[in-house]
Amino acid sequence: MNSFSNSVDLLHRALDVQSLRYQVTANNIANSEVPNFKRQSVNFESELKRAFASRDNEHESFRMATQDARHIQSEVPRDWRDVEPRRVSDYTTSSKANGNNVDAEQEAMNIVQIQMQYRLLTQLMSFEFSQVNTAMKSI
Repeated sequence: MNSFSNSVDLLHRALDVQSLRYQVTANNIANSEVPNFKRQSVNFESELKRAFASRDNEHESFRMATQDARHIQSEVPRDWRDVEPRRVSDYTTSSKANGNNVDAEQEAMNIVQIQMQYRLLTQLMSFEFSQVNTAMKSI
């Protein structure tokens, strides 16, 4: 794959993750007074970083040769396109007497941050396509 399609694919996935984050945060706000509700967040970047690291370290790692599928398999590099965002519930904290751990003010700030990041990602996507448009005009 070329760098343009990789960039667009990665930006598209990042936009999808930001949309999921928005939904999860809105759900947290909606349930901020529900007893024993635990806030959720979305984990994506750390898994994506791990996938890129496994790809970059592929040539340096030791690989075992196996003859049978039942043998212990060595770790294979992970394709970044297979990384999916995960919802993670925070069961470790409880900030209210009813067992709920959602801080509505913090979640509102998260919404603003998500919106700003989404806007930035759309600008980056627009920039990628404007570069292609410029290249096509010069031909």
